[in-house]
Parts: sequence; structure tokens; C-alpha cells
Amino acid sequence: MRGCMILAAGFGTRMGALTAEHPKPLIPVAGKPLIDHALDQARAAAGRIVVNGHYLADQMRAHLAGMEDVTFQQEMPEILDSAGGIRAALPLLGGTEVFTLNADAVWTGARALGELDAAWDAQRMDALLLMVPQPRAVGREPGGDFAIGAQGRLSWDKGGAVYTGAQIVKTSLFEGYKPGPFSLHAVWNDALARGRLYGTLHEGGWADVGHPEGIALAEEMVRQQGDV
Repeated sequence: MRGCMILAAGFGTRMGALTAEHPKPLIPVAGKPLIDHALDQARAAAGRIVVNGHYLADQMRAHLAGMEDVTFQQEMPEILDSAGGIRAALPLLGGTEVFTLNADAVWTGARALGELDAAWDAQRMDALLLMVPQPRAVGREPGGDFAIGAQGRLSWDKGGAVYTGAQIVKTSLFEGYKPGPFSLHAVWNDALARGRLYGTLHEGGWADVGHPEGIALAEEMVRQQGDV
């Protein structure tokens, strides 16, 4: 089974006062902390799970303590950004492909990583991103990320679909970068330049909980559609 990296190291500044004393992944949404929503998605399809942290990392470590399938990786002295954090976790995850998940989303419907696994084709793809159409991106600020073209090939497009924060990506894409922080945008651009960046649509609900208004919107989505 592929391992899964859950990205949870940010400061959560968009949450304002809600993250003054607690890291964003521990904010309760629909009855449980945000990080537990991500863990539920990961456990449905992944093997080893790594969660990174930086801001108020001791609280994250305490929450995850005793979870035998989860390793907590604290980023010090600086946050490594999205791709840098994934690269740092690769020795713990192993394999030639990994799942990655952002920790600030809530899902309903089909399991996210299972959808990715069903659509994955290593012969054609270096990365496969799980997307939702803009009208179904609950709590997301206006604008998309990618257009989904023929056979699922992606191209940058602010008028296109929204990236949900879930993907399968080949570990080889993280090679060759200098030490320190770097973004998934660099990794995606590498795959895109070779025509090997793909997307598939999530068959269910998805809510962005990166800002305070997203909490109530996500909880309403769960009430209407049912939690997974």
C-alpha cells in the first residue's frame, strides 16, 4: 500500500483568533478535529501515514500519540512548504508513489484516496490530482486551479476546477531541488511540462476549511449529505 503524507504544518493565519492557542488541524468541525477528517480519508486506502507540524507542534504530537499507523514529523526551524514537507517525509513513507492530503478539508461521498487509486495510471501519469468543479467547492473563494482536458490532462486555469488537496504523486518528482522549502507548484509544473499532470473528479462533497466561514459551511454540507 502507498503511504500518505498529511500536510498540517501551516500557521493557519486565515483562521484568525481560532488559531491563537491551537493549531488549525485541531479545530473541531462536524464533531471532530480537522486532522481526524484527513486521517479517516488516509486510513481508507493508505498504509503508513506521516503528519507534519510546526506551529504549536506539541499539541499535534499529543493528539497523534498512540496512533500506531501515524508518524508525526515536526518541521524545524522553518516550515518546508508543501513540496519540501513531502520530500522530508519520503524516507518514512517509502515506495515510488505516495498519496498526499491537505489537513484543512472535509469530505462527503466516495473516499478520496480510493478514487485516486482507481484512476491512477503510472504509465501515463506522474501526478494525479483530485478535483471538484467550482460550483461544488464549498467554502472556496472564487476561482479555480486547473482545466481538465482530454483524458484528464491538466493545465493551469483560474476558471477551471478546484484542487481538493488530495493527490497521488511519484516520489521521483521531488528529486533535484535544493535543500529547504519549495512548493508543489514547482513539482506540478515539471509534470505539466511533460504532459504527465492529470486530474480526476471527486464524486461527492468537499469543503475548504482554511478560514472561519468554512467551518459552518462544512458542517452544513455534512448535515445535508452525510459524513463518510
